[in-house]
Amino acid sequence: MKYDVIIIGAGPGGIFSAYEFAKKSDLKVAVFEEGGPLEKRHCPIDGKKVKSCINCKTCSIMNGFGGAGAFSDGKYNITNDFGGTLHEYLGREKALELMYYVDSINVSHGGENTTMFSTAGTALKKVCMQNKLTLLEASVRHLGTDINYIVLDNIYNELKDKIEFFFYTPVVRIEKIENGFRVCTEEKDYTCDKCIISVGRSGSHWLQEVCTDLDIPTTRNRVDIGVRVELPAPIFSHITDELYESKIVYRTDKYEDSVRTFCMNPKGIVVNENTNGIITVNGHSFEDESRKTENTNFALLVSKRFSEPFKDSNGYAESIARLSNMLGGGVIIQRFGDLERGRRSTQKRIDEGTVRPTLQATPGDLSLVLPKRILDGIIEMIYALDKIAPGTANEDTLLYGVEVKFYNMGVAVDHNLETKYKGLFVIGDGSGVTHSLSHASASGVFVADRIIEAAEE
Repeated sequence: MKYDVIIIGAGPGGIFSAYEFAKKSDLKVAVFEEGGPLEKRHCPIDGKKVKSCINCKTCSIMNGFGGAGAFSDGKYNITNDFGGTLHEYLGREKALELMYYVDSINVSHGGENTTMFSTAGTALKKVCMQNKLTLLEASVRHLGTDINYIVLDNIYNELKDKIEFFFYTPVVRIEKIENGFRVCTEEKDYTCDKCIISVGRSGSHWLQEVCTDLDIPTTRNRVDIGVRVELPAPIFSHITDELYESKIVYRTDKYEDSVRTFCMNPKGIVVNENTNGIITVNGHSFEDESRKTENTNFALLVSKRFSEPFKDSNGYAESIARLSNMLGGGVIIQRFGDLERGRRSTQKRIDEGTVRPTLQATPGDLSLVLPKRILDGIIEMIYALDKIAPGTANEDTLLYGVEVKFYNMGVAVDHNLETKYKGLFVIGDGSGVTHSLSHASASGVFVADRIIEAAEE
């Protein structure tokens, strides 16, 4: 079983690499994916018979064709200001060029009726500055969870006859051999001339093992810890109607920590997410009017980097998430007013509140889970946002915890995203270089094009 190229992971990076190979080359390419094809990715949580995570062998939300982004709200942020450091490897112009190219593919595969938002020239930027907040600039294509699914399905149908996909086939290890690599699964081994690793954040532990086995240098990365806020949609409507996704950053007075909004979902829903067996929280939104809710949700995340001797930033975040799972059996929900009063929320208090939760979670006390420094930063940020969106700090605003963004350690790669082994590339969020759909997708295009160019020389 010999291939010219093997791609490990069918997330955004892997998909757009495969797309380039299918469109621009005759190379024999295979994609290995731990999860299933798009149509077989179904989370058993229905809110009735199954109300919380049952720890499936392979999480359909996190794994499968489309990766963790398949059931996200499908926001492609086209910017060098956040979402990764791809521009440090490719150059700012090239990185943006690739992101716009990815956008054109999404538009041509079902996203033609979606909207491209932009923060350029918005009056909100000045308002934020007047209130010690910073609005980051970006162009944002919002597909929505529903249209995102259609786009991915259309791309897969175009690829399936040209690229060989191995679903439910996790890769155990990668070995360097003469003139290429051996990719080992539980049942068979495969060889290839070039190998692209695109496993995303859910593959962070596995990739660490690969780097250790192959003696590929890695560096520590940051981790983001926080909560998901849910409040009535009208409170943020003046922002979301114009920008849809607003990345707002605040520097706390008390500790000078950075707190930011992330993944804003106007009229969306809050959902569970399973990463390496740990239940955290996320959010989705839809283009279809019939699927919209009366609430808007977004994350508030505090970024933390650690100094020597501590190296396991993801392990630190995992321990906090596990504590939440221990206390709440999964995700914990708390009213902001209860948090301020230093008391846990109860189901009765939440039922009597004015915000109806879109995710069934366990009422509790987030102060028993989140470290004081992180919680203080979140509370400061809520009051800062209340100045530009009055009502954010209302007592009935709901906080779900915890939300964690695990970042892979930085893998040592060169300007071609190639490791010290010629022909072994690491792309997407698994590389530590990208942290978003647009950056991950662009990295996949870039590496595929480099391999195609080399094959034609």
